[in-house]
Amino acid sequence: MTTGPLARFKVIDLSRVRAGPTTVRQLADWGADVIKIESPEGDAGLGGERHGPDFQNLHRNKRSLTLNLKSPEGLAVMKRLVAQADVVVENYRPDVKFRLGVDYESLKAINPRIVYASISGFGQDGPYRDRPGFDQIAQGMGGLMSITGEPGRGPMRVGIPVADLTAGIFAAMGILIALLEREQSGEGQWVKSSLLGAQISMLDFQAARWTIAKEVPGQAGNNHPTSIPTGVFATADGYINIAAAGDDIYRRLCKALGAEQLATDPRFATGRTRLENRDVLNEAIEAITRGKTSAEWIEALNKAGVPSGPIYKMNEVFADPQVKHLGITRVVPHKVLGDVEVIGQPIELSRTPWSIRSATPEAGEHTDSILGELGYNAEEIARLHAEKVV
Repeated sequence: MTTGPLARFKVIDLSRVRAGPTTVRQLADWGADVIKIESPEGDAGLGGERHGPDFQNLHRNKRSLTLNLKSPEGLAVMKRLVAQADVVVENYRPDVKFRLGVDYESLKAINPRIVYASISGFGQDGPYRDRPGFDQIAQGMGGLMSITGEPGRGPMRVGIPVADLTAGIFAAMGILIALLEREQSGEGQWVKSSLLGAQISMLDFQAARWTIAKEVPGQAGNNHPTSIPTGVFATADGYINIAAAGDDIYRRLCKALGAEQLATDPRFATGRTRLENRDVLNEAIEAITRGKTSAEWIEALNKAGVPSGPIYKMNEVFADPQVKHLGITRVVPHKVLGDVEVIGQPIELSRTPWSIRSATPEAGEHTDSILGELGYNAEEIARLHAEKVV
């Protein structure tokens, strides 16, 4: 039995690759009953190999039903599912759902309470509607690559698929809003999210620098674009981050460094002059930080009230005692891979926790049981298999 705050909701997952599965993962971890619809051949290769880390991390807490939506009987199965469901999530190119007959209006006719979420590259309409969407394309068009990387080195992508992930998270938020609104109206609605829109939204203050002040932000490398000194500084045995935003923290930094003259130097006395003389200031700070180890500086600076921290490799992240304390990972048994450690939710509720209840299923692992729930008998299920509908 599914448990959790979203356990009363049934979600039909038509999505592939990353943005859509990210949406559904948010719902599944909080208890939603998720049925992942896969082609009869399975979805391996769409988001990595099935038993690879990416696919396993994306699709936990789901049941798998293989279904040929291009066949009339496959579509009939889908319609039975929709009649009982609360949410449908898809990230096809905008025209595909209409060709398959699984678009919002078609499914709304079956179940007016359905909340239907679509994630696309550029939106469900407009001049770029039919373009294929991909995270790096959205990073470029959304302005992120122009402000990422070192000055003069050319545009740089971010090291995670941030447009995919945020489009998925925003879609999950939209679904929850629509489910709350449904409690008042009794009706579902169409929730839309796009990689391009999500990427622009995530620019936040950098975008507002243009829309409000008409500034075109440039690349600042590891430096914060406006709060100086904030960046990466070499130590005796590596590198650390220091974030000394504002006059008070800057003065505390200078004292902790034993360089109080930097606080009174007119070149660095205000945020504006520190920005104008950023490179000179950073060189002066780094000449000092090279004299001690990273651990020594991190302890000293944090004790002085100056935000500072290590720059970890991935294995070091999960060895950190605070990361362990947060409990953001869970181990779940997998019938093929054994115990698998997946990345969980960064949100904690005081009474209703998230959970990892099951590993990513094998393709079609739950096909027969789901069909049984829909009222198909053993003979009908066998026929659907024989005709490659499932």
